[in-house]
Amino acid sequence: MRQPLYFVLLFAVLLLPACSGGDTRPSQEAPSAAATEAENNAETVEATANSEDEIVVMMLGDSITAGYGIGEDNAFPALLQTRVDSLGWDVRIINAGLSGETSAGGLRRIDWLLRERIDVLLIELGGNDGLRGTAPEVTRQNLQGIIDQARARYPEVTLILAGMQVPPNLGTDYTTQFRDLFPKLARENETALIPFILEGVGGVPSLNLPDGIHPTAEGHAILAETVWDTLEPILSGMQS
Repeated sequence: MRQPLYFVLLFAVLLLPACSGGDTRPSQEAPSAAATEAENNAETVEATANSEDEIVVMMLGDSITAGYGIGEDNAFPALLQTRVDSLGWDVRIINAGLSGETSAGGLRRIDWLLRERIDVLLIELGGNDGLRGTAPEVTRQNLQGIIDQARARYPEVTLILAGMQVPPNLGTDYTTQFRDLFPKLARENETALIPFILEGVGGVPSLNLPDGIHPTAEGHAILAETVWDTLEPILSGMQS
């Protein structure tokens, strides 16, 4: 936010797996390696049976959600699972994050991810779109497609949109349009919004790995608190 150099590094390194091309079409891109890996693991997600009363939260995202560099067990979704377990809530959190994922990739795989019944869907995508210079309108269309498919499959699903920002070197117009697409989309669809998922972590050396980019376990603990501020009242209201 106030660290321009950090944002340049963030999108040049954190999201590097996605920078293998500039095609920004929402549904025409060739399947990425991440998408292929996700499809190979689809049955793992689908196979986990959930009880009738269990609340299922799916977190669809990129390397941030996946816990790049520290492992999924230390990423914020796992920390949130520990939190709900400590409260005795019957909640299962699914980490559907993939390093290098774009909004188009998320749109490609959401259909089979939704084979798993869900009650809450957190969407943490768009950062890799910013790295590619994808038109904000294309990102918006992809995210809207994910929202539409989730609500078509599960009309009562609660949606949380996690915002991202792009480096200032992309130009004022682009950075502003990209930043604003998340709150605008949240308003239009009446979803919950996390304005910036890396709040309090981005640009803080002690909270990032030696590359200065990816959050450490401590950084993920802060991410977990950021997400919890929005997720907790939603889950609390679902308790019987």
